[in-house]
Amino acid sequence: MAPGMVGPAGPSPSQFWSTPPCDAGRTTGPTDAFSLTRSPPRRVAAIPMQSPLISQKAARFTESVIRGMSIEARRYGAVNLAQGMPDFPAPAEVKAAACRAIEDDINQYAITWGAHELRRAIAEHADWYLGLKVDPETEITVTCGSTEAMLVTLLSLINPGDEVILTQPFYENYWPDCVLAGAEPRFVPLRPPHWRFDLDELAAAFNDRTKAIILCNPNNPTGTVFSREDLEAIGALCRKWNVIAVTDEIYEHIIYDGRPHVALAGLDGMWERSVTIGGMSKTYAVTGWRVGTILAPPNLTHAFRQVHDFVSIGAAAPLQEAGAVAYRLPRPYYDRLAADYQARRDRFCRVLRDVGFELEPPEGAYYVMAGIKPFGATDDVDFARHLVREIGVATVPGSSFFRDKDLGRSYVRFCFCKRDETLDLAASRLGRLEIAK
Repeated sequence: MAPGMVGPAGPSPSQFWSTPPCDAGRTTGPTDAFSLTRSPPRRVAAIPMQSPLISQKAARFTESVIRGMSIEARRYGAVNLAQGMPDFPAPAEVKAAACRAIEDDINQYAITWGAHELRRAIAEHADWYLGLKVDPETEITVTCGSTEAMLVTLLSLINPGDEVILTQPFYENYWPDCVLAGAEPRFVPLRPPHWRFDLDELAAAFNDRTKAIILCNPNNPTGTVFSREDLEAIGALCRKWNVIAVTDEIYEHIIYDGRPHVALAGLDGMWERSVTIGGMSKTYAVTGWRVGTILAPPNLTHAFRQVHDFVSIGAAAPLQEAGAVAYRLPRPYYDRLAADYQARRDRFCRVLRDVGFELEPPEGAYYVMAGIKPFGATDDVDFARHLVREIGVATVPGSSFFRDKDLGRSYVRFCFCKRDETLDLAASRLGRLEIAK
């Protein structure tokens, strides 16, 4: 097994929940009249299957802890502050555009790498917001969500023995993506309480085998927004070691306290070695639509489009038409979006602190890594189980975002992309927690 890739990225819900996450009690067998009257099937000698039946890659995976917690929330009637999906409506004009596209029979395959008008709208948005001059014909790929965008990127870049640098904590999909692509990850910690990397530790992770670094900015799960100085330091290391910088910027518009969002690809000397991943899910509250984007120079885009074609063919055609409307929403929409999320952040962080959690308010995205030591908790998984089953609030155990599990044992992650009444209900339930004496 490759160095740094021993064991799964995080615990499976089935490892700490006493019941299976789905299909409990399901029975099999004939259920219709026709099948009951048929003759019993002939017995056929079993043909030995090649061993092992399951691939080594698949055997290393567990269920998503985040999605598993959503299942737990439904089972126990808990407020779901685990999975980052808004419970408020998407913009009316964006939904109306999707409905029009369906009614206009835009229901067949779009161009594999993205509908023409959507790519034009993405390029316009990248120009005014990111400061990137992107050719929609040769430098944009539309995917089935940013999750596919990341996988396609790594499948296109990685050869056996290549290393990929990940920060930890990291969004839980990045490690499995490395496994599927055959990469060997090297982990660099973001240090609490402000969740910043140590430049010397980061520099030590680069070597002749490093192919790429993955950076989520704004960061899930920590809420860190990397400054221009941070990104300049990363860019210098990428240029020194000839490394591709892959930035997941899905939360690009959810930034607080007047901070700017800086695209790493826009720094001097970085466009030719950058891959910028984004999408519609968070900015437009359509996490179920699965429309993602990859911005990259033509030589990389050509490879991404080829791999994407055989992974998913393309994103949903009518939703791409709606995406062209979304990316062209007036700029005040984005100002209101950030202001509304900042109000939620301030409101919910105040609640968490009043209850007793330790935290630093996030600088961006819509998550809080909250310390659980004041409650006498020493195990994040046990504490998350208590919260969802006894208190009625679902969170994500902090260790699920770490390769070195002990670094996350003192945290749980909350999301606050919710209506005020949802956050109020969660606050009333969390108020039942007691500080350890």
